[in-house]
Amino acid sequence: MGHAEVEIEISNLRGERWEKVKALVDTRATLTVIPKYLAEMLKIEEIREDVVETGAGKIKVKRGVARIRIMEKEEIISVWISDVISRVLLGVTTLEIFGLAYDPIKEKLVERPLLLY
Repeated sequence: MGHAEVEIEISNLRGERWEKVKALVDTRATLTVIPKYLAEMLKIEEIREDVVETGAGKIKVKRGVARIRIMEKEEIISVWISDVISRVLLGVTTLEIFGLAYDPIKEKLVERPLLLY
């Protein structure tokens, strides 16, 4: 449970160029992860470095900020920029910001109410 592939669009903060990509919904990931080549292509700037926990242990990874569109909604989202992962992973905080959840029975994203507290 917890994985599905969805089409999203990603751009830098200025919205200069949008790229449609297939993203793997990963409900065990906190932030959304994008490959370094995609960040470079879209000119998504690195703003800091974070230490993150992975299945292989702790690693350092750069963080940036991107515009993301999912299901006709657009938000400004923090993303991790990975030189290890070759695809986009859509993390749970991104889903929550968009008011979305993964429904494992329907095997797709569904709208859900935003949580106030």
